Amino acid sequence: MLSNKQMKVNFLNNIYKNRYFKKGLEVAANNGALFSAGTALTLSTVARPISIYATPHTDKENRKFAVAKSFASSLIGFGLMLGATLPMSKSMKKIDANPDKYLKKDTINALKDGTKKLTESKGYQFATQMFKLGTGAITGIPKAVVTCALIPPIMALISPKKQKEQSKIANNVQPKKGLNFTGALPKEPLTKGFAKILNNKNYQSFANKHKDSNYPMHLSVLTDTLNTAVFMEETYRNKKINEDRKRVLAANAGISTGMSIVGGYTLDKVLDKPTKKFIKNFREANKGDAKLEKYVEGIKIAKPALILGGIYYCIIPFFATLLAEQTGAKKKTSC
Repeated sequence: MLSNKQMKVNFLNNIYKNRYFKKGLEVAANNGALFSAGTALTLSTVARPISIYATPHTDKENRKFAVAKSFASSLIGFGLMLGATLPMSKSMKKIDANPDKYLKKDTINALKDGTKKLTESKGYQFATQMFKLGTGAITGIPKAVVTCALIPPIMALISPKKQKEQSKIANNVQPKKGLNFTGALPKEPLTKGFAKILNNKNYQSFANKHKDSNYPMHLSVLTDTLNTAVFMEETYRNKKINEDRKRVLAANAGISTGMSIVGGYTLDKVLDKPTKKFIKNFREANKGDAKLEKYVEGIKIAKPALILGGIYYCIIPFFATLLAEQTGAKKKTSC
């Protein structure tokens, strides 16, 4: 019989070499924003509703609003990311595959930093991930606006009997114009646009200066903060949401994001050494793989997405719903 240690080693080796696992890492490296949105969509439709409904001493309707917000936010976020990032991802792949065609020799030398391939250098990875992950921050505003607009119709689906008026509102909700990014830009001009930025010496200096920073986590936090701030503002402006529910809904979003950021940075620091060990073992198990560095890049991008997603959608909803309920109750009492 195999010992527990041998079983653990075999299990990890299977993970290191699993083609689906490696494909997921490749997706994270090539399209980190979409990977984060996909993670959020998966967790928000299963884990978060369970956590919210498990919260004791909270108003049933407030819990439904929180679930509706979770569904709307994740669905819209994934849809926007899919449309916005696919053209960007295809364009970046062109530069990855043929940097000599799009980048100046000085640019390649400045970012290559002694590595065999440009795509393996930290400076180039940072420079390109700023485009890939930054897409999440750019789409944060339209995502928050549409999320807020979709809460009433989703509530009508959750509570059809108690939300008859909401169903009328749902029929009148029109999709926001100008949010379909698919096919908005021709492929080659978009590729050349990214190349032009990469060829900028100031941007190269910025990339080399910050290439060793925890930028995947920083960009994820920036995206979440911007998205939450806009959502809270839109919630208070939305005339289709009951005034008594607005305060709780906005407080829930703010508390969730704040706790997620604090918990995310804390857990990220705790997992720093185990992640480095995992990457080391992963490299050894996949020696000779042509996409090894792409997979390693994917691990670094997936880490904050899974940490923040796990905290935000699995742990925090329970406490945020409870605290938001108390905040709403106190405000209502003082009015």
